[in-house]
Amino acid sequence: MLSIVDLIRKKRDGGQLTDEEIKFFIESVTTKRMQDCQIGAMLMAIWQRGMEAAEIRTLTREMMVSGEVMKWPDSWKRLMVDKHSTGGVGDKVSLVLAPALAACGCKVPMISGRGLAHTGGTLDKLESIPGFNIQQSADQIRTILASVGCCIVGQTEMLVPADRVLYALRDATSTVDSLPLITGSIISKKGAESLSALVLDVKFGGAALYKDLQSAKQLAQLLMETGNSLGIRTGAVLSRMDGTIGRCVGNSLEVIESLETLKGNGPDDLMELVMTLGGMLLEMTNLAPGLSEGRKQIYDAVIGGAALSKFEAMMTAQGVANQTARMLCSAHTDYYSVLRKSDHQLELKTPIDGVVVGVDGLVLAQVLQKLGAGRSKAGEPINHSVGAELLVSPGQTVQKGASWLRIHYEDPAPGPDQINLLQKALTVGKNNREAEHGYTLVAEVLQSHRDTSN
Repeated sequence: MLSIVDLIRKKRDGGQLTDEEIKFFIESVTTKRMQDCQIGAMLMAIWQRGMEAAEIRTLTREMMVSGEVMKWPDSWKRLMVDKHSTGGVGDKVSLVLAPALAACGCKVPMISGRGLAHTGGTLDKLESIPGFNIQQSADQIRTILASVGCCIVGQTEMLVPADRVLYALRDATSTVDSLPLITGSIISKKGAESLSALVLDVKFGGAALYKDLQSAKQLAQLLMETGNSLGIRTGAVLSRMDGTIGRCVGNSLEVIESLETLKGNGPDDLMELVMTLGGMLLEMTNLAPGLSEGRKQIYDAVIGGAALSKFEAMMTAQGVANQTARMLCSAHTDYYSVLRKSDHQLELKTPIDGVVVGVDGLVLAQVLQKLGAGRSKAGEPINHSVGAELLVSPGQTVQKGASWLRIHYEDPAPGPDQINLLQKALTVGKNNREAEHGYTLVAEVLQSHRDTSN
């Protein structure tokens, strides 16, 4: 008979847990046979002692099968794809990528999360669209995928219940940054989607979880190994996250920027990420012969309007009124006739003449969170209208007193300290040389070994 206390002691003392012991641990978590204090002790033991690759694989697999695993028609099997991002500032990639992939013939059952701390959540962004329902059952997801090809939904009650328990306790026990626990959490949820291919956007830099390329790469490789071991072809992109992705941060504003991108007017950095991540998935599912062809297919789907049509169909399938969806997707629309606009806007001015070197995305996101765009505790309400628009780009020459940031706020209003923080977040240099780096967000592409069997 296995004992919970013995398992904790074994891991605490640096032992390697067997498959049977890990299975027992996850079953005890899911059935609530284990007390919260015991789960916390096990999480801390894993955080301190780490896990071998075999343990991580078993942990991930057992978490994955702790609840419902999605089932798809046979004809979809090789078309099921998704992406995961480790979180950034202004990260609206999913809103453009999911419909673009659907337009290219993929099925995208994107299960997303909410924003916490300074990182925004895809679900919060979509909920700024009146009527958009992120709660869909497994049957509803299948129906939407059959008619549209993509959906963006929240985690269902039945999907990976072990992760919900562990995720909450990791936050409470300061074990969030454990590589084995991060891997188990991310890959178990994607495994339960029964994907054929997965691409990971692992971010590094000042506004990311990992500050340097090497630690981001270590996580990316562990996620890839674990995903591939579960039979999901898994690739990764290492992308820079110092400023913002695109020019808008905040829920309603990011929906507007995503729609503008789907209408062919997207910022280069956002398009670069969408094309690279999408191109990798098309290559991994053999829908494109290589990455450059995959990138071109995604580009054509976005620029040609096919992805916009998919986004409109997805909105309608997920509860948005036909007229609202049509209005948002029409060529010359007043977005604020549908989306909420903040009561107040304030423009900040550049302090000196010079060339824009960059903006500190972390500072911007932290200030916006305090103004109501984000939350510090799960379950807190947010104000979808709060956000900011960057009015300048790196490399741009500016005159003193030019507007560089428009803040959208309601209650609370930004105080003098916050305005000071934001002004310091802008770096203006003397010449163009300082601003030359950082035009491309993608630093490295880690490709899954190509399978030529099908």
